[in-house]
Amino acid sequence: MKNEKEFLGIEARIVEVLKNIYDPEIPVNLYDLGLIYEINVEEDNIVHITMTLTAPNCPMADYLVSEVDQKVKEIEGVKDLDLKLTFDPPWDKSMLSEEAALALGLL
Repeated sequence: MKNEKEFLGIEARIVEVLKNIYDPEIPVNLYDLGLIYEINVEEDNIVHITMTLTAPNCPMADYLVSEVDQKVKEIEGVKDLDLKLTFDPPWDKSMLSEEAALALGLL
């Protein structure tokens, strides 16, 4: 069994990658926008991510999902990715990090 430190290392690298993927329409990364609902790393390094978009009809949906899929799969140690897009619960501004809210002029 792999130790917790190794799992956290992979998860930390995933978060770092997600913080470098930006919605082209909003100058804030996906992670700080609150679009990532869950990241789970299994023992065999298969990653499960549940994410959403700011709106179901987001014109950048295909781009953002593809970017997350590609970038996470490129992370050393990630064997595979199961990426789930959901709209339940729907995204709202309360999911923004403090940094994102500040960048968007909401604080």
